[in-house]
Amino acid sequence: MEPNHLNENLKSILQKSNHLNHLKQLQSLLTTLGHSQTHFYAFKLLRFCSISLSNLHYARLIFNHLTSPNIYLYTAMITAYASHPHTHSNAIDLYRNMLRQSSPKPDQFIYPHVLKSCMGPRGTDLVHAQILKSGFGQYPVVETALVDSYSRSLGNVGSARKVFDEMSERNVVSFTAMVSGYARAGDLENAVRLFGEMPERDVLSWNALISGCTQNGFSYEGIKLFRKMVVVGLEERYRCIKPDKVTLICALSACGDKGMLQLGKWIHGYVYKNGFVVDSLLANALVDMYGKCGSLKQARKVFEMNPDKGLTSWNSMINSFALHGQSDCAIAMFEEMMKVGSDVRPDEITFVGLLNACTHGGLVEKGYYYFEMMVQEFKLEPQISHYGCLIDLLGRAGRFDEAMEVIRGMSMEPDEIIWGSLLNGCKVYGRTELAEFAAKKLVEIDPHNGSYGAMLAKVYREIGKWDEVRNLGRTLKEQKSYKIPGCSWVEP
Repeated sequence: MEPNHLNENLKSILQKSNHLNHLKQLQSLLTTLGHSQTHFYAFKLLRFCSISLSNLHYARLIFNHLTSPNIYLYTAMITAYASHPHTHSNAIDLYRNMLRQSSPKPDQFIYPHVLKSCMGPRGTDLVHAQILKSGFGQYPVVETALVDSYSRSLGNVGSARKVFDEMSERNVVSFTAMVSGYARAGDLENAVRLFGEMPERDVLSWNALISGCTQNGFSYEGIKLFRKMVVVGLEERYRCIKPDKVTLICALSACGDKGMLQLGKWIHGYVYKNGFVVDSLLANALVDMYGKCGSLKQARKVFEMNPDKGLTSWNSMINSFALHGQSDCAIAMFEEMMKVGSDVRPDEITFVGLLNACTHGGLVEKGYYYFEMMVQEFKLEPQISHYGCLIDLLGRAGRFDEAMEVIRGMSMEPDEIIWGSLLNGCKVYGRTELAEFAAKKLVEIDPHNGSYGAMLAKVYREIGKWDEVRNLGRTLKEQKSYKIPGCSWVEP
């Protein structure tokens, strides 16, 4: 068969194929024709298997069958591994294997995918050394990948900035990588400053800063940036700067965190006016926003309109009902979810919502039931949040002996949530001795938190331990521990 004719046939068959058996038949045909080791055809099969079929295991079998894969095949296989978080280690192992064999040599196109797979600064440092050794340290695409890789390592944003400052050529992609790194690390000041220095900005750079704000608790700042982005997009020269799906999801998350229902509704209208397809991601963001803002009727309406209800959607509704004290509705939603079948299986977040619902409804036995269900039926390891909900439930019911028994049986050290929940229950029921014990634990965990010191001082005053009140006051003053003043939020 003529090469051109074979190429056309191969392309046509792959476009129509959607099953691994089709690929195997085509592979057999190529072997029969003597092309089992032809790099061009192996590359086509490997890419189809890893991208269209998402079968990395069989893609690797194709790769392993080749006696001398070239750099393009290595890049294709490493790229496939790098595209899935759970196979990053496979990408690094394959890269190391290529280096050991000394053939083929790495090029500038393989390094970004290797760097994407690095886990921690040590791995990035090793690849960086290899990049410098191989002479690709001045290639912009490699430098940008280094900035991104370093900035993804917690606490290593300084190394990312060093690479960024030494770059031979900076563009909107490299600036965005650095802005994203600062935002991811919670360094909003530097992120905003560098964003302001960008010679040009695109939607991705706006998203990097907005998502960084919302993911690090700077929701109000994220909302201000979103509003600014919308206004900028109205200018003729910036028509291409318009919020996309990622922007809207981040903005909706910020609205939910701050209870900004009116802006959330405006964003919902913006979605429809601008022709966005309300897929499961947008639907989940809308449900979460409406639920956190207390508009449960609207949250339920969006939820019901979503044809592809995944676990995230169910969890949002369960937690929304629980958050606003509608325990019966939260439990009914969970029971409805369980009737869906094996397609939706509850996770740790589901049970946090259920336990919160039981807490607000005073349903102690029901809370015990769901806690046991989580462990026994679904084999989920209880987290500190689950124990916190259970202690809060028992404390509100005045069942302190049971609460202490749960604390003693925990698989991890009790944290501030645990002791704070116990303390709140003790104050309601006047259990001053246990309240003193819980308050002391809080001070031990964070001795510089003036709020905890104030709690303990209040307990001492209630039981008449005035010497302890004075001693504690002196200690807090020496440590410069101050109580953080309370504040409220009103939507502008």
